[in-house]
Amino acid sequence: MRRYSTFLILTSVFVATSALLYFIHYLVFRDAHHIFIYLLGDLAFLPLEVFLVVIVIERILVHREQQAMLQKLNMVIGSFFSEVGNELLQRLLGCFEKSEEICRRCAIKANWTRADFKKAMAWAHDFKGEPDCSRIDLQNLRAFLVQKRQFLLALLENPNLLEHERFTDLLWATFHLTEELELRPSVVGLPQADLRHISSDIERVYHHLVAEWLYYVEHLKTSYPFLFSLVVRVHPFQEHPSPVVQ
Repeated sequence: MRRYSTFLILTSVFVATSALLYFIHYLVFRDAHHIFIYLLGDLAFLPLEVFLVVIVIERILVHREQQAMLQKLNMVIGSFFSEVGNELLQRLLGCFEKSEEICRRCAIKANWTRADFKKAMAWAHDFKGEPDCSRIDLQNLRAFLVQKRQFLLALLENPNLLEHERFTDLLWATFHLTEELELRPSVVGLPQADLRHISSDIERVYHHLVAEWLYYVEHLKTSYPFLFSLVVRVHPFQEHPSPVVQ
């Protein structure tokens, strides 16, 4: 209500100021015809001015702001994969019976095109892996995720992530898996029902992880070819990953 009152006051002040200036103009020059000619000309140009300022210029500024925001978000996403994501891609791959298919679909190459990434992303969004967490070392996985807990919390506190729903979903899924493993006194000798529950959490994480990794790698190929070159050499979906250039 207070904001509305302030708006009315400002509107009244500006209209009154304009009327006063026009009145002074008339008192000085005694030429109402001249006043109405320029007034009509200004009113005629007003819609075009609103279009240029409000629609065109504002959209340009918003687009530039969004690009700057995405640049910052991609830096955050890059830090996530460096600290946690790349390791999870490798550790959790062993859970899946379809690990060979995952590797075949996600084995990015230096010559991948936009169409290749689009095809891999479409597959990742429909990915149904049915993992079996008993096939990996849950103790080591828990130790790794607990070690990275503070890092994950710091990422979740970043307000810019509200603009990136996909990555936020990935963080929440990863953090939930961390809590599930951390809250159990031991992950050895768990009942089958509990193992199935953890496996479903792993599937959720990997579903988001693979898709977001593909988006991120495509961004690197477009904007940072030198980083993309390293990812091509060390990603876990190839038989012999190595940073050494052959």
